[in-house]
Amino acid sequence: MGVILSGYFKVPPAHLEDIRAALPRHIRLSRGEPGCLCFDITEDPDQPGLFNVYEEFTDAEALRAHRRRCDASAWAEVSHGIQRHYTVTGLAP
Repeated sequence: MGVILSGYFKVPPAHLEDIRAALPRHIRLSRGEPGCLCFDITEDPDQPGLFNVYEEFTDAEALRAHRRRCDASAWAEVSHGIQRHYTVTGLAP
């Protein structure tokens, strides 16, 4: 089993259009990373601004590499300050 990150984030209305515009590129780049098995972020159709997240990576190093790339990306700038609520499973204790 790989490392799975799942959860959600909520976007304030004032930032919603920026997030929606940046999300396709963020998803495409993430899916292209070595070790990425699955990367889905979808906006809840009944709750605008609520985005459900499911990411699966081969191992902890692949997840760390993903986070390093994200920290230096345009996505980090656009999504700065948005609270994320995630659970990560599959990491060694």
